[in-house]
Amino acid sequence: MGDPRGFLTTQRQTPKRRLVDVRIRDWNEVYEEQPFAELQKQAGRCMDCGIPFCHQGCPLGNLIPEWNDLIWRGERSEAIDRLHATNNFPEFTGRLCPAPCETACVVAINSDAVTIKQVELRTIEEAFSNGLVVPLPPDRLTGKTVAVVGSGPAGLAAAQQLTRAGHTVAVYERADRIGGLLRYGIPEFKMEKSIVDRRIEQMSAEGTRFRAGVNVGVDITGSELRNRYDAVVLAVGATDWRDLSVPGRSNKGIYQAMEYLPWGNKQGLGELESEPPINAQGKHVVILGGGDTGADCLGTAIRQGAASVTQLEILPRPTEERPMNQPWPTYPMIYRVSSAHEEAGERLYAVSTEEFVGDGAGNLTGLKLVETELINGKFEKVGGSEQEIRADLVFLAMGFLGPEKSELISQLEVALDSRGNIKRDEKFATSEEGIFVCGDAGRGQSLIVWAIAEGRSAAAAVDEFLIGETGLPAPILPTSRSLTV
Repeated sequence: MGDPRGFLTTQRQTPKRRLVDVRIRDWNEVYEEQPFAELQKQAGRCMDCGIPFCHQGCPLGNLIPEWNDLIWRGERSEAIDRLHATNNFPEFTGRLCPAPCETACVVAINSDAVTIKQVELRTIEEAFSNGLVVPLPPDRLTGKTVAVVGSGPAGLAAAQQLTRAGHTVAVYERADRIGGLLRYGIPEFKMEKSIVDRRIEQMSAEGTRFRAGVNVGVDITGSELRNRYDAVVLAVGATDWRDLSVPGRSNKGIYQAMEYLPWGNKQGLGELESEPPINAQGKHVVILGGGDTGADCLGTAIRQGAASVTQLEILPRPTEERPMNQPWPTYPMIYRVSSAHEEAGERLYAVSTEEFVGDGAGNLTGLKLVETELINGKFEKVGGSEQEIRADLVFLAMGFLGPEKSELISQLEVALDSRGNIKRDEKFATSEEGIFVCGDAGRGQSLIVWAIAEGRSAAAAVDEFLIGETGLPAPILPTSRSLTV
């Protein structure tokens, strides 16, 4: 283990965030770099428990006590080897995962959890800085070909594993650049896109082929894809967004979060020659949805210069302490403050939108709200609580219902389950032979760690399908379920 008394003598300390007045003037990541010696002390808080419940919290099966100990000892090369043994992209999870491993940490029973997420992130960043992340091309090729549709974390994980197994892999992405939601859904201030680019460069050097700007099902049909490849992996995500059908929905100025965030990212990356088509500058913005996507919209609107931002949530405000019905080591629904929430804006809880108010000419001017109570599992209106708030722009960040029912799904004739996701068996195989599915497309909206874990497991299943056996690790089965955060 690390420092035998570290969890007693060292307090939890995370990296500092840049000053709000400074960071809202740019699109760079909000965190300052934590000195490595300080990070080592944090890793030394790990107790190397006899039963490491942090493993229970992590679907990737990360060997957390092992690389905590290695970082505490300063053995950076060995630490990244142990981290990469279970996680293809710790630079993604270290920035974007809500860290269910930390809520399952044994130290967290009566103290502050080990900063597992930060140790993970710094381990991979130290590895990149010291030239320890290199391409790992296969020793031989199998002659088998695989198409991966979708270049988010699930698709990229599946592609990297299958390429390293010796198969010829092509990743298709309908956006103009590779990365899926990592590219245009995650704001630059949460993860700079150079982080995605350097991993794509490694994968290209290993032999993975990338086909951006190709809408599979339109530019190439499902039958053409099946004829061209020995296996197909669907990693198209759950992008069928939830809408809100209330009076006034047709007013101009109401957008889905994923209609807005890509333009914000393009603006932050300097990819636009003029102002973005959806711009919060000088406008009063309301965000429907209190989750991470809503916070992403909040931070983006602030950087665009919104006059005001209000984030609405239909649920009551969570408590700051772990609820009694969500005991350790489960992931608790508690009140959390993201970096964007520190910067500006107001958060309203237990409210529901009754109507989008317009000016008579089809332009949004406000929202009519009513307070709600959760009674017997249903949201009931609180009488006399109606109010109206001003809004020039509204962003809907209320989650996703499953994969889009696209031309590709129809052409491949894969079956759907009762929730509208692509149905699969314990080997990630769909109803059509040779077609597999992983990530949110088969699981439903979930966490990035589940996407990578499913990508790795699906790759093992595809490898076995192609050559009869596999040496690739398979951390999970598709029957596993997780709490969507």
